[in-house]
Amino acid sequence: MGESVTQRLALEGYQCRWWRAGLDAIAGLNEPGGVDAIVCDIRLPDIDGEELFRRVLAKIGVPIIFMTAFGDIEQAVRLMRAGADDYLTKPFAIDALLQKLAYIIRRRGAKVGLAGVLGTSEAMRQLEKLLCRIRDIDSSVLLMGESGVGKEVAAKFLHDVSNRRDAPFIAVNCAAVPTELVDSELFGHEKGSFTSAHMLHLGFAERANHGTLFLDEIAELPIGLQAKLLRLLQERTFYRVGGERQISFTARLVCATNADLRRRVEQGHFRKDLYYRLNVIELFVPSLRERPEDILSLLRLFVASYAEQFSRRIRGVTAQAEHAVLAYSWPGNVRELRNRVERAVALAEDAWLDAEDLFPGTEPRLGNTKAILTLADARLEAERRQIIRALQSTGGQMGAAAKSLKISRTTLWDKMRRLELSQAITESETAY
Repeated sequence: MGESVTQRLALEGYQCRWWRAGLDAIAGLNEPGGVDAIVCDIRLPDIDGEELFRRVLAKIGVPIIFMTAFGDIEQAVRLMRAGADDYLTKPFAIDALLQKLAYIIRRRGAKVGLAGVLGTSEAMRQLEKLLCRIRDIDSSVLLMGESGVGKEVAAKFLHDVSNRRDAPFIAVNCAAVPTELVDSELFGHEKGSFTSAHMLHLGFAERANHGTLFLDEIAELPIGLQAKLLRLLQERTFYRVGGERQISFTARLVCATNADLRRRVEQGHFRKDLYYRLNVIELFVPSLRERPEDILSLLRLFVASYAEQFSRRIRGVTAQAEHAVLAYSWPGNVRELRNRVERAVALAEDAWLDAEDLFPGTEPRLGNTKAILTLADARLEAERRQIIRALQSTGGQMGAAAKSLKISRTTLWDKMRRLELSQAITESETAY
């Protein structure tokens, strides 16, 4: 199993280290070079997973998933209460492991981007694969997509998986910098180069060093500065404002826009030569309504993140809230979803967020037909909603919830595990 799991994770873009015994893992984890997530069997040839967790894993602060046989479920739940993130019962589908890994890495905010970080939908997984493929290529990248879809997140992902990850990631919104200051902010200026230049100022291009310079809203760059940016790309050099010394540009340039640059070129608002120079590798980030599979996972991620940030005891969202977010068209994309969740968590009075918390005083507009789920996914979501309702009505008592659903407690527990409701398991006072 270890060999097959390692091979599949490698195919998904992970860099894996496989230790075949607990003592080997202890020695390996004490060596230089950290890890971003750990998958550990409870039964090991020497010490068991619980001993390994107590001696090392609980101290290093990275996401941990345990694998267990059915007979060790109580031990797995005990480990989760002690700080482990999740567990899988053998045998399991490898896709279940991939989904759990992606979720816990996003939730913990791991620095290095891995499979599933941008989203769980096929469109975002394909985007991740493309970004990983070009991660160590120095060609400029142009990210296209609507406002709020996560173009900067994609650019940061590219930076974090590249060999430039330890250098700065400098993000600049070209539309937010006053026109008269763009030249100075982008390229810097020498002391005394103009009236208010009282000291030397290093621009974004210089501060990026060997890292990544991300220029968002590139279509808003003044036409006069476009020539200097073209020179920066062609010559890999620039001058500070008022300077005479040529400075080398060693960073990678990634640009983004929600505008149609081809139309801007036709209208004379954007230089054609710069457009072709920027558009070496063009990637499209789809809107949220085009990838409805990501909506609920992002919703849960933001709820958990803001609940922790604001010290709110939020356990999740109601079935009505899930219906509302799936029905909404999300014109503001991921940024709007995040903002709505932030407001809802900040003002929440109950442990479960309802539709009214996310859409106060309004009825969410229906989205397009692309939000239709497959029958299999629809069944899973229906089960998840009913389980949440049962837990709400019984105050989190699993025995009472199972009785109301007319299923056994073991069946309820298994469904909660498969539907990633493990947080409810660990918080329930009557869990195993």
